[in-house]
Amino acid sequence: AKCQCKIEPRNRVNCGYPGITEGECKRAGCCFDSSVSGVFWCFTPKEKKVKKVCPTDAPHRKDCGFPGITAEECERKGCCYNEHPAGVPWCFYHRTVEE
Repeated sequence: AKCQCKIEPRNRVNCGYPGITEGECKRAGCCFDSSVSGVFWCFTPKEKKVKKVCPTDAPHRKDCGFPGITAEECERKGCCYNEHPAGVPWCFYHRTVEE
């Protein structure tokens, strides 16, 4: 993602070799910016920031429990719990989304 490549030029960590092309750099999963001289043009991107969220769309819940699981048991497993609506898992896995 473009936001992963927004790094101060002086903080860039080399991700290539002298003479690497933009295409080679990007195929390696690195960022490329040749607009600043004297710094690495092919550099390591920032790590993706992700967070766990409980899905609000009931049809996409993936079961994390068992019939009769309590909210406390479910949450101890690190899962989401919601008793509504009927007919879908009440204890279900988080979704991971990029921030």
